[in-house]
Amino acid sequence: MTTVQSPPAPPTAIRPRVVARTSLYAVLAANVGVVAYFFAQAGFASNALIVIGRLFGLYGALVMAFQLVLVARLPWLDRRIGMDRLTSWHRWTGFALLWTLLAHAVFITFGYAEGAGVGPITELVDLARTTQGVLRAIVAFGIIVVVGAVSARYARRRLAYETWHFIHLYTYVAVVLAFTHQVAVGTTFTASSAAKVYWYGVWGLALGAVVLGRLALPLWRNTRHQFRVSAVVPESDNVVSVYITGKDLDRLPAQAGQFFLWRFLTRDRWWQANPFSLSAAPDGSTLRLTAKAAGRGSAALRHMKVGTRVFAEGPYGAFTTLHRVRSESLLIAGGVGVTPIRAILEDIEGHAVVLYRVSSDRDAVLYDELREIALAKGAELHLVTGSPVPDRLAPSELARLVPDIADRDVFLCGPPPMMSAVLRSLGELNVPKQQIHFERFSLAG
Repeated sequence: MTTVQSPPAPPTAIRPRVVARTSLYAVLAANVGVVAYFFAQAGFASNALIVIGRLFGLYGALVMAFQLVLVARLPWLDRRIGMDRLTSWHRWTGFALLWTLLAHAVFITFGYAEGAGVGPITELVDLARTTQGVLRAIVAFGIIVVVGAVSARYARRRLAYETWHFIHLYTYVAVVLAFTHQVAVGTTFTASSAAKVYWYGVWGLALGAVVLGRLALPLWRNTRHQFRVSAVVPESDNVVSVYITGKDLDRLPAQAGQFFLWRFLTRDRWWQANPFSLSAAPDGSTLRLTAKAAGRGSAALRHMKVGTRVFAEGPYGAFTTLHRVRSESLLIAGGVGVTPIRAILEDIEGHAVVLYRVSSDRDAVLYDELREIALAKGAELHLVTGSPVPDRLAPSELARLVPDIADRDVFLCGPPPMMSAVLRSLGELNVPKQQIHFERFSLAG
Protein backbone atom coordinates (compact mmCIF):
# COMPACT_ATOMS: atom_id res chain seq x y z
CA MET A 1 0.00 0.00 0.00
CA THR A 2 1.31 3.44 -0.94
CA THR A 3 1.16 6.16 1.69
CA VAL A 4 0.24 9.59 0.36
CA GLN A 5 1.86 12.36 2.36
CA SER A 6 0.41 15.85 2.70
CA PRO A 7 2.43 18.52 0.91
CA PRO A 8 4.68 20.38 3.34
CA ALA A 9 3.91 23.98 4.14
CA PRO A 10 6.34 26.47 2.58
CA PRO A 11 9.31 27.02 4.93
CA THR A 12 8.87 30.79 4.56
CA ALA A 13 5.16 30.75 5.43
CA ILE A 14 5.63 32.77 8.59
CA ARG A 15 7.64 35.46 6.85
CA PRO A 16 4.98 37.65 5.16
CA ARG A 17 3.49 39.07 8.38
CA VAL A 18 6.88 39.34 10.10
CA VAL A 19 8.43 41.09 7.10
CA ALA A 20 5.54 43.56 6.80
CA ARG A 21 5.48 44.35 10.52
CA THR A 22 9.25 44.72 10.69
CA SER A 23 9.22 46.95 7.62
CA LEU A 24 6.66 49.27 9.21
CA TYR A 25 8.67 49.52 12.42
CA ALA A 26 11.90 50.11 10.51
CA VAL A 27 10.40 52.89 8.38
CA LEU A 28 8.92 54.57 11.45
CA ALA A 29 12.20 54.30 13.41
CA ALA A 30 14.18 55.70 10.47
CA ASN A 31 11.87 58.70 10.23
CA VAL A 32 12.10 59.30 13.98
CA GLY A 33 15.85 59.51 13.56
CA VAL A 34 15.67 61.81 10.52
CA VAL A 35 13.28 64.19 12.30
CA ALA A 36 15.60 64.30 15.32
CA TYR A 37 18.55 65.10 13.03
CA PHE A 38 16.79 68.00 11.27
CA PHE A 39 15.47 69.28 14.60
CA ALA A 40 18.98 69.40 16.09
CA GLN A 41 20.38 70.92 12.90
CA ALA A 42 17.89 73.80 13.08
CA GLY A 43 19.13 74.84 16.54
CA PHE A 44 17.35 75.14 19.85
CA ALA A 45 15.31 77.96 21.35
CA SER A 46 16.50 79.54 24.58
CA ASN A 47 13.32 78.45 26.37
CA ALA A 48 13.37 74.74 27.26
CA LEU A 49 9.55 74.53 27.25
CA ILE A 50 9.46 75.73 23.64
CA VAL A 51 12.14 73.22 22.64
CA ILE A 52 10.16 70.35 24.15
CA GLY A 53 6.92 71.65 22.64
CA ARG A 54 8.40 71.84 19.13
CA LEU A 55 9.75 68.31 19.38
CA PHE A 56 6.34 67.00 20.48
CA GLY A 57 4.79 68.83 17.52
CA LEU A 58 7.20 67.23 15.04
CA TYR A 59 6.62 63.74 16.36
CA GLY A 60 2.89 64.34 16.55
CA ALA A 61 2.88 65.20 12.86
CA LEU A 62 4.98 62.11 12.10
CA VAL A 63 2.50 59.92 13.99
CA MET A 64 -0.32 61.53 12.00
CA ALA A 65 1.40 60.62 8.72
CA PHE A 66 1.98 57.07 10.01
CA GLN A 67 -1.72 56.82 10.84
CA LEU A 68 -2.61 57.64 7.25
CA VAL A 69 -0.45 54.76 6.02
CA LEU A 70 -2.11 52.34 8.48
CA VAL A 71 -5.59 53.06 7.09
CA ALA A 72 -4.63 53.51 3.44
CA ARG A 73 -5.69 49.91 2.72
CA LEU A 74 -2.57 49.21 0.72
CA PRO A 75 -2.88 45.64 -0.63
CA TRP A 76 0.70 44.66 0.29
CA LEU A 77 0.17 45.55 3.95
CA ASP A 78 -3.42 44.36 4.18
CA ARG A 79 -2.69 40.86 2.84
CA ARG A 80 0.18 40.39 5.27
CA ILE A 81 -1.03 42.09 8.45
CA GLY A 82 -4.81 42.25 8.07
CA MET A 83 -7.24 45.13 8.33
CA ASP A 84 -8.17 44.23 11.92
CA ARG A 85 -4.60 44.63 13.19
CA LEU A 86 -3.95 47.72 11.07
CA THR A 87 -7.17 49.28 12.35
CA SER A 88 -6.24 48.43 15.95
CA TRP A 89 -2.81 49.99 15.50
CA HIS A 90 -4.45 53.05 13.94
CA ARG A 91 -6.75 53.40 16.93
CA TRP A 92 -3.94 53.23 19.49
CA THR A 93 -1.68 55.56 17.54
CA GLY A 94 -4.67 57.91 17.38
CA PHE A 95 -4.72 58.20 21.15
CA ALA A 96 -0.93 58.62 21.14
CA LEU A 97 -1.38 61.41 18.60
CA LEU A 98 -3.97 63.13 20.79
CA TRP A 99 -1.66 63.19 23.83
CA THR A 100 1.38 64.18 21.76
CA LEU A 101 -0.38 67.15 20.22
CA LEU A 102 -1.80 68.15 23.61
CA ALA A 103 1.75 68.13 25.02
CA HIS A 104 2.88 70.22 22.03
CA ALA A 105 0.18 72.83 22.62
CA VAL A 106 0.77 73.00 26.39
CA PHE A 107 4.58 73.26 26.26
CA ILE A 108 4.57 75.81 23.41
CA THR A 109 1.91 77.99 25.04
CA PHE A 110 3.53 77.96 28.47
CA GLY A 111 6.95 78.55 26.94
CA TYR A 112 5.91 81.65 25.03
CA ALA A 113 3.78 82.84 27.96
CA GLU A 114 6.82 82.62 30.23
CA GLY A 115 8.88 84.69 27.80
CA ALA A 116 6.17 87.33 27.40
CA GLY A 117 5.33 87.48 31.09
CA VAL A 118 1.61 86.80 30.55
CA GLY A 119 -0.78 83.97 31.37
CA PRO A 120 -1.03 80.95 29.07
CA ILE A 121 -4.62 81.71 27.98
CA THR A 122 -3.71 85.27 27.07
CA GLU A 123 -0.66 84.03 25.17
CA LEU A 124 -2.67 81.40 23.29
CA VAL A 125 -5.24 83.99 22.18
CA ASP A 126 -2.44 86.34 21.12
CA LEU A 127 -0.68 83.61 19.14
CA ALA A 128 -3.94 82.73 17.37
CA ARG A 129 -4.48 86.37 16.43
CA THR A 130 -0.95 87.33 15.38
CA THR A 131 0.96 84.21 14.26
CA GLN A 132 0.28 82.65 10.89
CA GLY A 133 -1.03 79.09 11.07
CA VAL A 134 -1.69 78.94 14.81
CA LEU A 135 -5.46 79.33 14.46
CA ARG A 136 -5.45 76.50 11.91
CA ALA A 137 -3.53 74.34 14.39
CA ILE A 138 -6.09 75.05 17.12
CA VAL A 139 -8.95 74.06 14.80
CA ALA A 140 -7.07 70.90 13.76
CA PHE A 141 -6.50 69.95 17.40
CA GLY A 142 -10.19 70.50 18.17
CA ILE A 143 -11.18 68.18 15.32
CA ILE A 144 -8.77 65.50 16.55
CA VAL A 145 -10.23 65.76 20.07
CA VAL A 146 -13.76 65.26 18.71
CA VAL A 147 -12.71 62.33 16.53
CA GLY A 148 -10.83 60.79 19.46
CA ALA A 149 -13.90 61.15 21.68
CA VAL A 150 -16.25 59.41 19.22
CA SER A 151 -13.64 56.70 18.65
CA ALA A 152 -13.54 55.76 22.33
CA ARG A 153 -15.06 52.33 22.87
CA TYR A 154 -18.04 53.64 24.89
CA ALA A 155 -19.05 56.20 22.26
CA ARG A 156 -18.27 53.98 19.25
CA ARG A 157 -20.72 51.31 20.42
CA ARG A 158 -23.53 53.86 20.56
CA LEU A 159 -23.03 55.44 17.16
CA ALA A 160 -24.23 54.12 13.83
CA TYR A 161 -21.31 53.15 11.61
CA GLU A 162 -22.29 55.76 8.99
CA THR A 163 -22.38 58.52 11.63
CA TRP A 164 -19.02 57.51 13.08
CA HIS A 165 -17.48 57.26 9.60
CA PHE A 166 -18.77 60.69 8.57
CA ILE A 167 -17.28 62.33 11.68
CA HIS A 168 -14.04 60.44 11.13
CA LEU A 169 -13.67 61.95 7.65
CA TYR A 170 -13.02 65.33 9.27
CA THR A 171 -9.63 63.90 10.25
CA TYR A 172 -8.48 64.71 6.72
CA VAL A 173 -9.40 68.37 7.30
CA ALA A 174 -7.28 68.27 10.48
CA VAL A 175 -4.40 66.74 8.52
CA VAL A 176 -4.41 69.56 5.97
CA LEU A 177 -4.68 72.26 8.65
CA ALA A 178 -1.90 70.73 10.76
CA PHE A 179 0.43 70.33 7.80
CA THR A 180 -0.01 73.92 6.58
CA HIS A 181 0.54 75.14 10.15
CA GLN A 182 3.79 73.24 10.44
CA VAL A 183 5.31 74.31 7.12
CA ALA A 184 4.30 77.92 7.87
CA VAL A 185 5.84 78.30 11.34
CA GLY A 186 7.96 75.20 11.97
CA THR A 187 11.53 76.44 12.38
CA THR A 188 12.88 72.95 11.69
CA PHE A 189 11.66 73.13 8.11
CA THR A 190 11.95 76.84 7.42
CA ALA A 191 15.65 76.69 8.36
CA SER A 192 16.64 73.99 5.84
CA SER A 193 15.62 73.33 2.27
CA ALA A 194 16.60 69.66 2.68
CA ALA A 195 14.32 69.37 5.73
CA LYS A 196 11.47 70.99 3.82
CA VAL A 197 11.90 68.59 0.87
CA TYR A 198 11.97 65.66 3.30
CA TRP A 199 8.81 66.81 5.08
CA TYR A 200 6.91 67.34 1.83
CA GLY A 201 8.09 63.89 0.73
CA VAL A 202 6.85 62.19 3.92
CA TRP A 203 3.43 63.79 3.68
CA GLY A 204 3.24 63.30 -0.07
CA LEU A 205 3.84 59.58 0.34
CA ALA A 206 1.36 59.28 3.23
CA LEU A 207 -1.42 61.16 1.44
CA GLY A 208 -0.55 59.41 -1.82
CA ALA A 209 -0.98 56.04 -0.09
CA VAL A 210 -4.47 57.05 1.04
CA VAL A 211 -5.47 58.29 -2.42
CA LEU A 212 -4.08 55.13 -4.03
CA GLY A 213 -5.54 52.58 -1.60
CA ARG A 214 -8.90 54.16 -0.80
CA LEU A 215 -9.78 55.97 -4.01
CA ALA A 216 -7.73 55.22 -7.13
CA LEU A 217 -7.46 51.42 -6.76
CA PRO A 218 -11.17 50.83 -5.96
CA LEU A 219 -12.24 53.13 -8.84
CA TRP A 220 -9.88 51.40 -11.25
CA ARG A 221 -10.97 47.89 -10.25
CA ASN A 222 -14.66 48.67 -10.46
CA THR A 223 -14.27 50.36 -13.84
CA ARG A 224 -12.36 47.34 -15.11
CA HIS A 225 -14.50 44.55 -13.65
CA GLN A 226 -18.02 46.12 -13.74
CA PHE A 227 -19.51 43.99 -10.96
CA ARG A 228 -23.18 43.00 -11.14
CA VAL A 229 -25.54 40.73 -9.19
CA SER A 230 -26.02 37.52 -11.16
CA ALA A 231 -28.13 35.50 -8.70
CA VAL A 232 -29.71 35.68 -5.23
CA VAL A 233 -30.14 32.33 -3.48
CA PRO A 234 -31.79 31.92 -0.03
CA GLU A 235 -29.82 29.47 2.12
CA SER A 236 -32.25 29.48 5.07
CA ASP A 237 -34.96 31.66 6.59
CA ASN A 238 -32.46 34.38 7.51
CA VAL A 239 -29.37 33.66 5.38
CA VAL A 240 -28.91 34.51 1.71
CA SER A 241 -26.13 34.08 -0.86
CA VAL A 242 -25.50 36.71 -3.52
CA TYR A 243 -23.53 35.81 -6.63
CA ILE A 244 -21.52 38.58 -8.30
CA THR A 245 -20.21 38.44 -11.84
CA GLY A 246 -18.15 40.85 -13.91
CA LYS A 247 -15.39 41.22 -16.51
CA ASP A 248 -11.93 39.70 -16.19
CA LEU A 249 -12.55 38.36 -12.70
CA ASP A 250 -9.62 36.01 -13.20
CA ARG A 251 -7.43 39.14 -12.95
CA LEU A 252 -8.91 40.14 -9.59
CA PRO A 253 -6.37 39.25 -6.83
CA ALA A 254 -8.93 37.79 -4.43
CA GLN A 255 -8.19 34.81 -2.19
CA ALA A 256 -10.35 32.46 -0.17
CA GLY A 257 -10.90 33.91 3.32
CA GLN A 258 -10.87 37.56 2.24
CA PHE A 259 -13.76 40.02 2.25
CA PHE A 260 -14.99 43.01 0.26
CA LEU A 261 -16.89 46.15 1.19
CA TRP A 262 -19.97 45.74 -0.99
CA ARG A 263 -22.00 48.74 -2.11
CA PHE A 264 -25.14 47.79 -4.04
CA LEU A 265 -26.05 50.69 -6.33
CA THR A 266 -29.79 50.93 -5.78
CA ARG A 267 -31.72 54.07 -4.93
CA ASP A 268 -31.91 53.32 -1.21
CA ARG A 269 -28.60 51.46 -0.68
CA TRP A 270 -25.93 53.11 -2.85
CA TRP A 271 -24.50 55.04 0.12
CA GLN A 272 -24.15 51.96 2.38
CA ALA A 273 -21.02 49.78 2.26
CA ASN A 274 -21.41 46.40 3.94
CA PRO A 275 -18.42 44.10 4.57
CA PHE A 276 -19.03 40.44 3.79
CA SER A 277 -16.55 37.61 3.35
CA LEU A 278 -16.34 35.50 0.23
CA SER A 279 -18.20 32.28 0.95
CA ALA A 280 -16.62 30.40 -1.93
CA ALA A 281 -13.09 30.38 -3.27
CA PRO A 282 -12.83 32.75 -6.28
CA ASP A 283 -13.04 30.75 -9.52
CA GLY A 284 -12.25 33.52 -12.00
CA SER A 285 -15.84 34.00 -13.15
CA THR A 286 -18.01 34.50 -10.05
CA LEU A 287 -17.73 35.88 -6.53
CA ARG A 288 -20.14 34.81 -3.82
CA LEU A 289 -21.03 36.36 -0.50
CA THR A 290 -23.32 34.81 2.10
CA ALA A 291 -24.92 36.98 4.77
CA LYS A 292 -27.19 36.59 7.75
CA ALA A 293 -30.03 39.09 8.23
CA ALA A 294 -28.47 40.86 11.21
CA GLY A 295 -29.56 44.37 10.18
CA ARG A 296 -31.49 46.28 7.53
CA GLY A 297 -28.56 46.22 5.12
CA SER A 298 -28.00 42.47 5.16
CA ALA A 299 -31.74 41.72 5.33
CA ALA A 300 -32.33 43.71 2.13
CA LEU A 301 -30.00 41.40 0.18
CA ARG A 302 -32.78 38.83 -0.12
CA HIS A 303 -34.71 41.27 -2.33
CA MET A 304 -31.76 42.38 -4.47
CA LYS A 305 -32.56 42.25 -8.18
CA VAL A 306 -30.43 40.38 -10.67
CA GLY A 307 -28.44 42.85 -12.77
CA THR A 308 -27.96 45.38 -9.95
CA ARG A 309 -24.64 47.18 -10.31
CA VAL A 310 -22.20 46.67 -7.44
CA PHE A 311 -19.28 48.81 -6.28
CA ALA A 312 -16.87 46.54 -4.42
CA GLU A 313 -13.84 47.66 -2.42
CA GLY A 314 -11.28 44.99 -1.80
CA PRO A 315 -10.27 42.25 -1.50
CA TYR A 316 -9.19 42.84 2.10
CA GLY A 317 -7.90 40.69 4.93
CA ALA A 318 -4.99 38.43 5.88
CA PHE A 319 -7.22 35.49 6.83
CA THR A 320 -5.81 33.33 4.02
CA THR A 321 -3.56 30.34 3.49
CA LEU A 322 -0.64 32.71 2.83
CA HIS A 323 0.34 32.49 6.51
CA ARG A 324 0.31 28.71 6.91
CA VAL A 325 3.27 27.16 8.73
CA ARG A 326 2.07 23.54 8.95
CA SER A 327 1.05 20.99 6.32
CA GLU A 328 -2.20 20.05 8.10
CA SER A 329 -5.00 22.33 9.28
CA LEU A 330 -7.92 22.70 11.65
CA LEU A 331 -10.76 24.98 10.55
CA ILE A 332 -13.17 26.14 13.26
CA ALA A 333 -16.35 28.00 12.30
CA GLY A 334 -19.15 29.41 14.43
CA GLY A 335 -22.51 30.47 12.98
CA VAL A 336 -22.24 32.61 9.86
CA GLY A 337 -18.48 32.68 10.42
CA VAL A 338 -18.58 29.53 8.29
CA THR A 339 -18.47 31.69 5.15
CA PRO A 340 -14.69 32.30 4.97
CA ILE A 341 -14.02 28.86 6.49
CA ARG A 342 -15.98 27.20 3.68
CA ALA A 343 -13.96 29.17 1.11
CA ILE A 344 -10.65 28.29 2.79
CA LEU A 345 -11.56 24.58 2.92
CA GLU A 346 -12.12 24.69 -0.84
CA ASP A 347 -8.70 26.27 -1.35
CA ILE A 348 -6.46 24.68 1.27
CA GLU A 349 -3.90 21.95 0.61
CA GLY A 350 -3.13 19.04 2.93
CA HIS A 351 -5.33 17.20 5.40
CA ALA A 352 -7.92 19.34 7.16
CA VAL A 353 -10.33 18.88 10.06
CA VAL A 354 -13.40 21.15 10.15
CA LEU A 355 -15.38 21.90 13.33
CA TYR A 356 -18.65 23.73 12.69
CA ARG A 357 -20.21 25.08 15.91
CA VAL A 358 -23.93 25.91 15.85
CA SER A 359 -26.81 25.84 18.32
CA SER A 360 -28.82 23.30 16.32
CA ASP A 361 -28.72 21.44 13.00
CA ARG A 362 -31.05 23.94 11.33
CA ASP A 363 -28.54 26.74 11.97
CA ALA A 364 -25.82 24.97 9.97
CA VAL A 365 -25.98 26.97 6.74
CA LEU A 366 -23.76 25.78 3.88
CA TYR A 367 -23.33 22.45 5.71
CA ASP A 368 -24.19 20.39 2.63
CA GLU A 369 -21.51 22.25 0.67
CA LEU A 370 -18.98 21.71 3.46
CA ARG A 371 -19.76 17.99 3.46
CA GLU A 372 -19.31 17.70 -0.31
CA ILE A 373 -15.98 19.58 -0.25
CA ALA A 374 -14.74 17.59 2.76
CA LEU A 375 -15.63 14.32 1.02
CA ALA A 376 -13.84 15.37 -2.17
CA LYS A 377 -10.71 16.50 -0.32
CA GLY A 378 -10.54 13.75 2.27
CA ALA A 379 -11.16 16.17 5.14
CA GLU A 380 -12.89 15.38 8.43
CA LEU A 381 -16.05 17.36 9.19
CA HIS A 382 -17.64 17.59 12.66
CA LEU A 383 -20.91 19.41 13.30
CA VAL A 384 -20.84 20.52 16.94
CA THR A 385 -24.30 21.38 18.25
CA GLY A 386 -25.92 22.14 21.58
CA SER A 387 -26.02 24.90 24.15
CA PRO A 388 -22.86 26.82 25.12
CA VAL A 389 -22.89 25.17 28.53
CA PRO A 390 -21.07 22.86 28.80
CA ASP A 391 -18.57 24.35 26.36
CA ARG A 392 -18.47 22.10 23.28
CA LEU A 393 -15.11 23.57 22.24
CA ALA A 394 -13.38 23.38 25.63
CA PRO A 395 -9.76 22.15 25.68
CA SER A 396 -10.78 18.57 26.51
CA GLU A 397 -13.30 18.47 23.65
CA LEU A 398 -10.87 19.95 21.14
CA ALA A 399 -8.20 17.48 22.17
CA ARG A 400 -10.65 14.61 21.82
CA LEU A 401 -11.81 15.68 18.35
CA VAL A 402 -8.35 16.67 17.09
CA PRO A 403 -5.62 14.83 19.05
CA ASP A 404 -2.80 16.35 16.96
CA ILE A 405 -4.15 19.89 17.26
CA ALA A 406 -0.77 21.35 18.32
CA ASP A 407 0.72 20.19 15.00
CA ARG A 408 -1.88 21.95 12.84
CA ASP A 409 -2.55 25.45 11.61
CA VAL A 410 -5.83 26.64 13.13
CA PHE A 411 -8.16 28.95 11.19
CA LEU A 412 -10.88 30.43 13.37
CA CYS A 413 -13.93 32.55 12.49
CA GLY A 414 -17.13 33.09 14.43
CA PRO A 415 -18.90 35.39 16.91
CA PRO A 416 -16.49 37.29 19.22
CA PRO A 417 -17.46 35.40 22.43
CA MET A 418 -16.92 32.05 20.75
CA MET A 419 -13.59 33.16 19.26
CA SER A 420 -12.36 34.35 22.66
CA ALA A 421 -13.31 31.04 24.26
CA VAL A 422 -11.62 29.00 21.52
CA LEU A 423 -8.47 31.12 21.70
CA ARG A 424 -8.28 30.40 25.45
CA SER A 425 -8.69 26.69 24.73
CA LEU A 426 -5.93 26.78 22.10
CA GLY A 427 -3.67 28.48 24.61
CA GLU A 428 -4.30 25.79 27.19
CA LEU A 429 -3.53 23.15 24.56
CA ASN A 430 -0.18 24.87 23.82
CA VAL A 431 -0.93 25.55 20.18
CA PRO A 432 1.84 27.95 19.04
CA LYS A 433 0.57 31.47 18.32
CA GLN A 434 2.07 31.54 14.84
CA GLN A 435 -0.18 28.60 13.94
CA ILE A 436 -3.40 30.40 14.95
CA HIS A 437 -5.04 32.52 12.24
CA PHE A 438 -8.04 34.76 12.80
CA GLU A 439 -9.22 38.33 12.32
CA ARG A 440 -11.07 40.26 15.01
CA PHE A 441 -13.00 42.34 12.54
CA SER A 442 -16.64 41.59 13.22
CA LEU A 443 -17.83 43.59 10.21
CA ALA A 444 -15.87 41.31 7.93
CA GLY A 445 -17.92 38.24 8.61
